[in-house]
Amino acid sequence: MRRTGLGEGGSGNYVASGYSVYEEENEHLQEGLRAKVSALKSLTIDIGTEVKYQNKMLEDMDSDFDSTGGLLGATIGRVKQLSRGSQTKLLCYMLLFCFFVFFVLYWFIKLR
Repeated sequence: MRRTGLGEGGSGNYVASGYSVYEEENEHLQEGLRAKVSALKSLTIDIGTEVKYQNKMLEDMDSDFDSTGGLLGATIGRVKQLSRGSQTKLLCYMLLFCFFVFFVLYWFIKLR
């Protein structure tokens, strides 16, 4: 695009005015800006993908924790029911078994 009256002395000389140098510099800066914008765009797309993946993982963990909480609640309810009944002998055996398992695990860990 040539503009009249931009040259030295009003001659309209396009190259002599330095206008093409500025235009080339602007185009060079534009290309650099385009590259930066495309890098930012790909980065934001990658961040969005990672956020969706993390949200899905959190939802899966939430459902797993809910099911585990329900299982633990039912187990604790059974233990409470055992403790209320007259089955103290069974409860003592169960506690002794738990102590034995913890002792064996402690012994295995200590040997390593």
